[in-house]
Amino acid sequence: MVKAPWQEVAQSAQSLRDRSIADIQPAIPEVPSHANLPLNTTSIPRKLLGDFELKITETPPEELLQLLSLGQLSSVEVVTAFLRRAGIAQKLTNCVTEVLPKAAIERAKYLDDYLETYKKPIGPLHGLPISVKEHIGMKGLGLNGGFVGWWDHVGSEDAHILQLLQNAGCVLYVRTTQPQCLMHLETANNLYGVTVNPQLLGIGTDIGGSIRSPSANNGIWGFKPTSYRLPMGGMTAPMTGQEQIVAVVGPMSGSFEGCHIFMKTLIDQKPWLTDPALLPMPWTYPPTSSYLMKPDGKRKLKIGIIWSDGVVKPHPPVIRAIKELTSKLKTIPEVELVDWKPYKHDLAWEIISSLYFCDGAKQEKEALASSGEPWLPLTEFIIKEQPQVPNREFTISEVWERTVKRDDYRKAYAKVWNETAHDDYPVDVILCPVGPGAAPPLDQSRYWGYTSQWNLLDYPALIFPVTQVDPEKDPVETGYQPMNAKDGFNYKLYEPEKYVDAPVSLQLVGRRYEDEKVFEAMEFIKKSVGRLPLEPFK
Repeated sequence: MVKAPWQEVAQSAQSLRDRSIADIQPAIPEVPSHANLPLNTTSIPRKLLGDFELKITETPPEELLQLLSLGQLSSVEVVTAFLRRAGIAQKLTNCVTEVLPKAAIERAKYLDDYLETYKKPIGPLHGLPISVKEHIGMKGLGLNGGFVGWWDHVGSEDAHILQLLQNAGCVLYVRTTQPQCLMHLETANNLYGVTVNPQLLGIGTDIGGSIRSPSANNGIWGFKPTSYRLPMGGMTAPMTGQEQIVAVVGPMSGSFEGCHIFMKTLIDQKPWLTDPALLPMPWTYPPTSSYLMKPDGKRKLKIGIIWSDGVVKPHPPVIRAIKELTSKLKTIPEVELVDWKPYKHDLAWEIISSLYFCDGAKQEKEALASSGEPWLPLTEFIIKEQPQVPNREFTISEVWERTVKRDDYRKAYAKVWNETAHDDYPVDVILCPVGPGAAPPLDQSRYWGYTSQWNLLDYPALIFPVTQVDPEKDPVETGYQPMNAKDGFNYKLYEPEKYVDAPVSLQLVGRRYEDEKVFEAMEFIKKSVGRLPLEPFK
């Protein structure tokens, strides 16, 4: 049990992190002071790293794996480059809780020796560096879940998903920050402070948008699978064991192919044999027979477009992203676009927010109180400012009642989807915003509807980059009359100059357990439009 004042515990956490970064060799170069940093810091590493390190850390994972498997790059070279870039990322954005230079380099040397001895890679992820969100357990390392009061908790073993990834040959090299209570759409806690713009790739978890929102905000790819396809064992969080809204784990990657490799590598190991909660569903992408094949024998893709969920209208850059992408898709004969009418997305939030904290957030409150750490604004928002969150524990009967409402809503949404067929075939996937804007100012991520909607329905969703905010192309919509208070709050957030060059991403959503169909549809879209993002990011 943590006894020291929370401020002292936080200082210990930050000192441990700083010492781990100091152990990286060659040493991390100094970065400009924050007062001299531009709004978009993604160009800074290019000024601090050598050409060889830059090439390694900016190569898509599928290409890195090929070079590693052929011995054209050593695992030590790759891991060293990623460690150094992680150290720079921490100094720029405060996104790291701990780097693992000693363990990572030892692992890399072992993999290089294996390749030299046996003339083949140890597995499909041979030598690939992967980051780990800190609440995913690692043996002997801290497991605090974003709470100061849990600082002394330690992982007894590697989480199941990490065991599988290491079986496949990866190198775990850095642990990344997490929000207080694990229930924010941005990352801040009292141990490490605020993370402003993470650019690391790796493993994320998602119960309301925590894979998709950071992926979208940083212009990378991210995938939220359907529940019970990937293992969650060995992670720490409040509410562990609840089954009303099931959290999932998934990839965050610099490429579409990276997400595919992640899913395939894990599911090919049949994790359900170890964890019976998982569904015994092989990964079937690429499919032997196209999921997009229609009754007439032709391969076609029918996409439903959500321009707004009817609760909060997206900012102009998001609307432009949809317009630019769909204008290209309209020219493809095998693609059909239809406008999707959202079905009671306001009701969806009422249901899911009532199911997040069936114990009245008792575990979160106790964890916060155990150290005396202050509640952060977005913790206050999600627990204290949501009318559906009870101020007491629900009875078992009340939990059952709300679970029935969840299931009734799922049935109603399935009916809406089925009715998109009319006299033809139904929509294959939905194209929609990831959020009501690009990455918002700190403490302002207060609308979850574009991500939590698909958690309630348990639909798979793939995030992909499309464009960047451009004040000339994306002026404020003047004269707009907000639909409600939430819409008004979001409308006032948009000042184009504050969002310059911020990535704008979209979301491709499929029906429950049609994860592979989402991947095929995304591949079809990528090939149809030529590239994603539509133009290279600045």
